[in-house]
Amino acid sequence: MNDADESALIDRFEPGEAGLVEARDFVSAEPFVFESGQTLPGFTLRYETYGRLNAARDNVVLVCHALSGDHHCAGIHSLTDRKPGWWNNLIGPGKAVDTNRFFVICSNCLGGCQGSTGPSSSNPATGRAFGITFPFVTVRDMVRAQKRLVDSLGIASLHTVIGGSMGGMQVLQWGIEYPSFVRRLLPMATTARESAQGIGFNEVGRQAIMQDPEWHHGDYPVHGGPRVGLAIARMMAHITYVSDASMDRKFGRRRTGTAASSGAAGHAYTFDVQFEVESYLRYQGEAFINRFDANTYLYITRAIDHFDLAAASGSLEQAFSKVEADTLVVGFTSDWLFPPEQNRAITLALLRAGKRASYAELKTDLGHDSFLLESEELYGLVRSFLS
Repeated sequence: MNDADESALIDRFEPGEAGLVEARDFVSAEPFVFESGQTLPGFTLRYETYGRLNAARDNVVLVCHALSGDHHCAGIHSLTDRKPGWWNNLIGPGKAVDTNRFFVICSNCLGGCQGSTGPSSSNPATGRAFGITFPFVTVRDMVRAQKRLVDSLGIASLHTVIGGSMGGMQVLQWGIEYPSFVRRLLPMATTARESAQGIGFNEVGRQAIMQDPEWHHGDYPVHGGPRVGLAIARMMAHITYVSDASMDRKFGRRRTGTAASSGAAGHAYTFDVQFEVESYLRYQGEAFINRFDANTYLYITRAIDHFDLAAASGSLEQAFSKVEADTLVVGFTSDWLFPPEQNRAITLALLRAGKRASYAELKTDLGHDSFLLESEELYGLVRSFLS
């Protein structure tokens, strides 16, 4: 596409939209040693950028994605693929993360399956997908890989690192790992360590995958594998991302069109889809298996399980002792996966460690995914903190 064609396309976008974006690949040719001690000779991270880097190369906002997210957080890829990025409501010209002011970067994490090196990538030693021979990855490994990407772009410092859920874990790890490189941290709907309940949910999802006869111990073809197990894992996880109130408001006990119109008593005594919520969850599962790799789901949920900032240091306060960045932690009242008290605990530990930190709690009945949804109150908090 030439410049004139691209300009004509951009003119068609609504004000405030990031517009047409293109993914790029950063290839690191140097060996990477994982926390597990395992090594890769190099790796690839797929990423997108929005806005322009200033002359000082210090107006950078790094966005970190959650478990099922990827590098595409704003804009669209083409006029035929108009699916906006997962945080498109937050990022763009004049939006809370203003691309007229900031240069925004988002990469698919190490271990991912959307262009970054992960279990579905080809192992150069065998010519086959790594599968479960891929090195175990941690949140710290993800952050260290991101640092190589950022360094390759010649960036002097990060203005802000922002993310929710697993993305919030990465935000906190950035502040600990590279304290003098990051000026602001904005973690949302997150935790300083995965809880027993969270580990339990993750294990149910993993078992759904690994008990699927098509998993074959992680060795399955590109377009095959444990599709049923992965869909079930996604359905179960999605329930934890929303709240009872939001589910009831959206679906209640409403029947599907088929169930409602049949009128036959016999229809109630089958296991076909009868309620709208069942249909919705099945749709979520089907959509997920078309874009996500089952082994990647195993690896990333295990990385979340192992996330515990206090474990190596003895206390959360000690873990935060090196942090230099200003920090705003945002929790949501209806989040029962990473509830407000876990987010408040992060802020209190930072304050006890003598750091500049504040906490905001937004009242919402939308559940854990509140950080992804439209909220003028959230936009105002982000805009103010970045300013």
